[in-house]
Amino acid sequence: MTKPRGNGRKKEERERLLAALANPVPPGGIGLRVVQVPERLLAVDPAEYRCSLLAMQLADEWTEYVAATAITAHAQNYRQAIDRLCQYVDEALAHGAEGVSLVDPDLFDTLVKWELSLPEGYAPGSTRPYLIASALRVLITRRDDHPDREVAPALARLARGPVLLGSGEWTERDEFTRQEKRAMVRAAWRSIRATRKRLDDGWALAEQGRHPEQGSWTSVPDLLWGLAHEEIVFDDFRRFMPSSREWPLEMLEFTAGPGMIPRPQSARMQLTRTLFASLYPTTFDLHAFRVLLMDATGYTSEEVTGFGEADVELLPRGVRLTLLKNRAGQLRHRAFRDQAPSKALPAEDDAGGQLTVNWPRREASEVVRQLLYLTARVRAKTPHVTDTLFVSAAVRANYRIVFDRWHPNARRGKFRGWLAAMEVEVKGDPNIGRLRKSVKVEKAIVTEGRIDAAADDHTEETFASHYAQGTTLRILSGRTITTAQQHWFGKALDRVDGPTVVSGAEDIDAALLETSGLSSQEAEDIMTGQLDMGVSHCKNPYQGPYSRPGELCAVAPLRCLECRNAWILPSNLPQLLLFKAHLERLRTLLAPQAFTRLWGQSWVNLDAVLDDRTPEELAQARKHIEAGQAVLDLPLSAHTEFDA
Repeated sequence: MTKPRGNGRKKEERERLLAALANPVPPGGIGLRVVQVPERLLAVDPAEYRCSLLAMQLADEWTEYVAATAITAHAQNYRQAIDRLCQYVDEALAHGAEGVSLVDPDLFDTLVKWELSLPEGYAPGSTRPYLIASALRVLITRRDDHPDREVAPALARLARGPVLLGSGEWTERDEFTRQEKRAMVRAAWRSIRATRKRLDDGWALAEQGRHPEQGSWTSVPDLLWGLAHEEIVFDDFRRFMPSSREWPLEMLEFTAGPGMIPRPQSARMQLTRTLFASLYPTTFDLHAFRVLLMDATGYTSEEVTGFGEADVELLPRGVRLTLLKNRAGQLRHRAFRDQAPSKALPAEDDAGGQLTVNWPRREASEVVRQLLYLTARVRAKTPHVTDTLFVSAAVRANYRIVFDRWHPNARRGKFRGWLAAMEVEVKGDPNIGRLRKSVKVEKAIVTEGRIDAAADDHTEETFASHYAQGTTLRILSGRTITTAQQHWFGKALDRVDGPTVVSGAEDIDAALLETSGLSSQEAEDIMTGQLDMGVSHCKNPYQGPYSRPGELCAVAPLRCLECRNAWILPSNLPQLLLFKAHLERLRTLLAPQAFTRLWGQSWVNLDAVLDDRTPEELAQARKHIEAGQAVLDLPLSAHTEFDA
């Protein structure tokens, strides 16, 4: 049978891509580490599409870009963009898609239609369409920037222009509460102690065994000895190990746990993984180190998992780390000092038989030492991984042993699973980025809200737009604003900007005034009429708020109703009624805004004073006015003010 045309070319393209993926050679960059991207993220096969040339062009750019930028989880955005576009082009152009490439200007309309069709497969407000469209534009722009790679000018202009879709809606992640963060830190130390004990016990048990051919294929120490000395491989398990029904109880419980029996179908695989986990740290074990390093240093997950043995300098009382943030292209050298020795008692058994250990909570040096110790054997088997201490061992479904860098998003070892296994309950999305926010919140609290101090490893704009939006800082900000408002409101209430009104009968004496807050001399002067200012009495006309200290008040009696030195007695009621008539006349002559600005406070205070008087007192005061027994002397300026 004759093969269809094009299969040979597609096979060559497939082999070329796989070779590129196996040996990515990114352009050199100063200060950037090149990491090997997991093959599962780079699984694009141009031969799967009719538009194989277009897929090859985009895959070339993607391979180099991912390797150069060292992105991992976000690499799937570019892979999905290529896949979605090629599928759309195949369906839209049918057989005409075979010759399509980025040098073809006729691809412009297809790209526009594809981009506009992206939201159809997502919920309203999703951010995925925007991310996919942006990812494809990055690849096209990158190819256009290369001097030896051709892109149609129309496509280049489209890629450099704005995305035709909205960015979608998203909810900013909140930080972990202090209780949740404290529980995670404690769980992390428990996890590290359990991991170290498991590995130490595993190697100690391995030293008790011998080669399974000399001992037994159903002896745990013999199996551990064979794996530890690399005398057996897991394929030998399928060849020489009997069925799980013939295993001794010790081996069954070692595999599935105390009091449990593994399923026969998966018993061998479960045993191999348990044996391997007794000798080497797994993906699951390293979550604890990331939690503690983020808590101790305050830096991002990318930075605390991205330093190698050469980037560690252990100090007598601390550690100096070289931290790289690929996204910002920043390389930092930071020293983290140990805390002062705790006064707590050394480890001992309490009354309940529980071991109490004074483990350091936030000493980065101790966390790094533990990490160096637990990953030493894996790092010895991964000499090609030099840019991180986070390396682990795993057994694949085909019994293949893998020593590689840590993949925290692996299906069997996600952060969510670690929290569940350590019985740490958190509200909301269990994302490790929330721990970084929690540390930032603590830093903001310690620095008393100074953004320049809290934003010590990024811009202040980033802190204000990203980290300051958490619940804790919002509550603290609200409390700060409320406290400030209450402070100044209390100041306003404590400050007396109006007169003191003495109500009661006509027979007010000096003793009553003294009990109200006046000195004996001030009370005597008021009673003898020496401090009568017209509408009120002034306890000290030479210390008024409207004149310089020592000078006689120059605004009496026009501002007496706004002065804290004024004392209003029942005998001042007729003058108050006359002053009210004066203000009513001004109110008819001045614009409302001008009257409120000049006399608003006096008008309000006067109304308050008169409202406290009884109708009998007001009627008696009016009789005094009609009889000519009450006169209000005002300065000439009071009668011409409305002309201003």
